[in-house]
Amino acid sequence: MTSTIRDFLNSSAAARSTASLAMGTATSVAIWENSYDRISYNAPRGHVFSYYLEGGTGTRRLDTSPETGRPGVVCIMPEGQTSEWEITTPFRFVHLYISDDQLRAAFALIHDCDARRMDLPELTFAEARELVSPLARLAEAARCQDPLLADAAISDLVGRLGQRAITLKGGLPTHQLRRIDEWIDAHLDGQIRLADIALLADLSPFHLHRMFRMTRGLPLHGWVTNRRIARAKIMLAGSPSLVEIAHACGFSSQSHFSRVFKEQTSATPDAYRALQR
Repeated sequence: MTSTIRDFLNSSAAARSTASLAMGTATSVAIWENSYDRISYNAPRGHVFSYYLEGGTGTRRLDTSPETGRPGVVCIMPEGQTSEWEITTPFRFVHLYISDDQLRAAFALIHDCDARRMDLPELTFAEARELVSPLARLAEAARCQDPLLADAAISDLVGRLGQRAITLKGGLPTHQLRRIDEWIDAHLDGQIRLADIALLADLSPFHLHRMFRMTRGLPLHGWVTNRRIARAKIMLAGSPSLVEIAHACGFSSQSHFSRVFKEQTSATPDAYRALQR
């Protein structure tokens, strides 16, 4: 398995993480300090959004232009993009790490469009003002250990990503996706099987599985799990017991619900509820 950019930084003797917040499902935030270092990100796994909090004038990317960083600039390092960096003065920055499937699924949900329309350009030392606010709030979320703030900031960031004007081949049309979503939301308290949704869409289970992942960025079971967790988060803001929430969200037991919730969010339901309050 290839390494993430966070793995490369962890292996550096000079880089030091001063705060981090795990968000579950290959998503996390970290604030870093680094100086007098040279580091290569070799075809990393996952996407990274970077925002320079302090310093950066001694940081440059060796495989591109001689431009150097500065406070307030943004970098986007898409999955698989190799880059090499030299740091000659101290600086501090925040990173958002997010897997390709989770980013595409979030984009498809927030923009109500095909995940393949997501426009994720590679940026180095960019004045991307639309991304500054959510990235700054992610830094604050890491410092305060606040996953609710981080959730909102990530949604805001994904909402500010652009769409590509491309000709789509294959996949599922919007009206069919909405019908599937409505059916899923109406049946979250029970078992949801691929065959049931394939029948709803009048497709074979194999064809539905392939077309759904192409369009939404996640396989169907991952999408359903995300919807179950989203409902659970809403219910945790109220007073239902964990047993009631587990039943309403289609989990077999409270323990099953608690295990999946922690896998997806890196927080227990009780801890998440305490933050809501």
